[in-house]
Amino acid sequence: MADRYGRSGGDRYGMDVLSGDWRKPKRGRTVDQPATLGLVVEDASTGFCGEIVLLENGIVVLEDRHLKRRSFPLGPGYLLEGKPVALVTPPRSAQKPARTASGSTAVHGAKAKVALPSRIWVEGRHDAELVEKVWGDDLRIEGVAVEYLGGVDDLVAAVDEFGPTADRRLGILVDHLVPGSKESRLAEQLSGRAHVLVVGHPFIDVWQSVKPERLGVDAWPVIPRGTDWKHGICEAFGWPHAHQADIAHAWQHILKQVRSYADLEPSLLGRVEELIDFVTVG
Repeated sequence: MADRYGRSGGDRYGMDVLSGDWRKPKRGRTVDQPATLGLVVEDASTGFCGEIVLLENGIVVLEDRHLKRRSFPLGPGYLLEGKPVALVTPPRSAQKPARTASGSTAVHGAKAKVALPSRIWVEGRHDAELVEKVWGDDLRIEGVAVEYLGGVDDLVAAVDEFGPTADRRLGILVDHLVPGSKESRLAEQLSGRAHVLVVGHPFIDVWQSVKPERLGVDAWPVIPRGTDWKHGICEAFGWPHAHQADIAHAWQHILKQVRSYADLEPSLLGRVEELIDFVTVG
């Protein structure tokens, strides 16, 4: 029989509004979350959302998609995928990785070899930093030093000065090695030189060797001729680009997205591996 409110059944007064966990917040209770680098969280009080790029002395630094940074204290007051979390210092992991960033078997406890006379040259600082991040462990085990040239305009003269020999090999990685490019003409001048190997990737800049998905896009923006490529990329992404420091900051943001060889295009991976094999022949 229904009561005067239209309710039927044995309980005339319906469900007890205080039954269950009525104090539980709609988003759930706050849980601890290790503040690991690369984690994207939102500061609930300000709405600032960004990736954790630094953790030091109880302070976490977030960087948003416009490369703006803000500092916040560890503790509660953050959202992770819409759920409340308290950022805590991540535990030190005792487990060591079985693989290096290049995919090679990690050799723990091995001392780096004294650098061999052979060298690998790359065009610029960004190339060198990317090679170091992915292949650094392997290169130290092999005793191979990577040096950047600051450009390849004087490449032939630099090779002559280096004086490659059978015991002093030289591998060179250049950007934009495509038919008709300046780099391809320089490579042709060095073709046939004993103990020298010049290889390259097809990208305008080594930035493009990072898979675009790591930056949240399907493809790298196309920059019109006459526009400085790096400035154009920053502008397309909405990043600051007025000063050289802005460009350096943009590159560090890109580099942070590279976790291992899997985040790089195969056309770069194969060339670097080829150079390492070439200079370590013995």
